[in-house]
Amino acid sequence: MSDRQPPAAWVHPLADVEAGARLGPRTRVWRFSHVAAGASIGADCVLGQNVAVGPDVTVGDRCKIQNNVSLYKGVTLEDGVFCGPSCVFTNVTTPRAEIERKSEFKPTLVRRGASIGANATILCGTTLGAYCLVGAGAVVTHDVPPLALVTGVPARRTGWVSHAGEVLGPDLVCPRTGDRYAEQRQGLVRIVNLSGFGDDEAPVQQSVSHG
Repeated sequence: MSDRQPPAAWVHPLADVEAGARLGPRTRVWRFSHVAAGASIGADCVLGQNVAVGPDVTVGDRCKIQNNVSLYKGVTLEDGVFCGPSCVFTNVTTPRAEIERKSEFKPTLVRRGASIGANATILCGTTLGAYCLVGAGAVVTHDVPPLALVTGVPARRTGWVSHAGEVLGPDLVCPRTGDRYAEQRQGLVRIVNLSGFGDDEAPVQQSVSHG
């Protein structure tokens, strides 16, 4: 057994990672970002410039959080989540500056492999399904099904995407990998996996629902 330790996380000198925050190996935190005590960031993540991670936030492995994103208490990102520049999360549905509502924070869960476009807004209390794609500027007010493409204000499902993030045409064939999908009563199901990507995602595929 090797005694070699995994490479440590890297933190820019102008970033602030509080004592009690956890950073996984090879994670990078860029300038002007702040990670609060109690936050947990997985391995191989990238936190861009001016990212704020609040207390008790959990971020999985291999996540990319672009510039100017704030993850407030109650937000959980599973592995492989992409947060585009300046996308917005909330944790209270009816905020007032003069009324304390910390006991009313609602959780937001972003499932594995999901992508959120630039300037999108995710209202608290919602779940974004695995490998879904939220379009730039969309406002998500309800749960998003796995593999769904949602756009607009409020966000509505306007299509499907593959596990590789490509928008699927009427043939439901991923133009990047050749993977084939079928739209069934329970939602979108991958029926041919030529890429070998996501072989461990069968439970996710079978749980897709219409939105």
